[in-house]
Amino acid sequence: MKRHAFVTGAGTGIGRSIALALAREGMLVSLAGRRPAPLEAVAQEIAALGGESILLGGFDVAEAQAVERGVTEALARGGDVAVLVNNAGEAPSAPFEKTGHDLWDRVVGVNLTGAFLVTRALLPSIRRAGNGRIVNVASTAGLTGYPYVSAYCAAKHGLVGLTRSLALELARADVTVNAVCPGFADTPLIDEAVGAIADKTGRSPEEARAVLASANPQGRLVTPEEVADTVRWLVSPASRSITGQAIPVAGGEVMGG
Repeated sequence: MKRHAFVTGAGTGIGRSIALALAREGMLVSLAGRRPAPLEAVAQEIAALGGESILLGGFDVAEAQAVERGVTEALARGGDVAVLVNNAGEAPSAPFEKTGHDLWDRVVGVNLTGAFLVTRALLPSIRRAGNGRIVNVASTAGLTGYPYVSAYCAAKHGLVGLTRSLALELARADVTVNAVCPGFADTPLIDEAVGAIADKTGRSPEEARAVLASANPQGRLVTPEEVADTVRWLVSPASRSITGQAIPVAGGEVMGG
């Protein structure tokens, strides 16, 4: 029987690349996300690879009832989940003094509380499956600070802390818990950041993208596939001794984790 992987935010960007990478490894992949259309496109890509997927649209990680519904459906259709990738996230920017309570709650809800809710719902299944793997997609913002994204930085620091705490709780339970921390990656999320920089500074989109790429000592944006390859290794048998780690995928922007 195929190992069952569950990926949140699976419709675009890093989530899409992770879902495809796990499908190539022969896993059944539950594709969870709010918008059905992008998930359907990924499901078609997986089918073209000869893989299998379960489409879970309307899956809002910040809504406990939506999480319970989606998890129940995934388990009913695909059996116990062995691999969980908490990837869903968003990163709106605003100066701290203009960061309202609603913005704060939304960003923390999606990036941190969402991982808590999904992990809590799936952990009994992951324990049963054996050789369980939980990977949280954090960010270099979980290891350092950036201006104008205080809520995002706080949430991602919290996600790294959750990763380390849960890794110790599950160290004897045949479950590893790690975080990957991408730097600026070439995804739709970065397109939003490029637009914001261009609007606020008058720079062209190309100039704004170059500013973000310059944060990486390699002078480029990280690719979603590079992040997915790191996740693929972390969920493999070869990574059995790796747990509680926050691994930067950022070309040397952040040293250590």
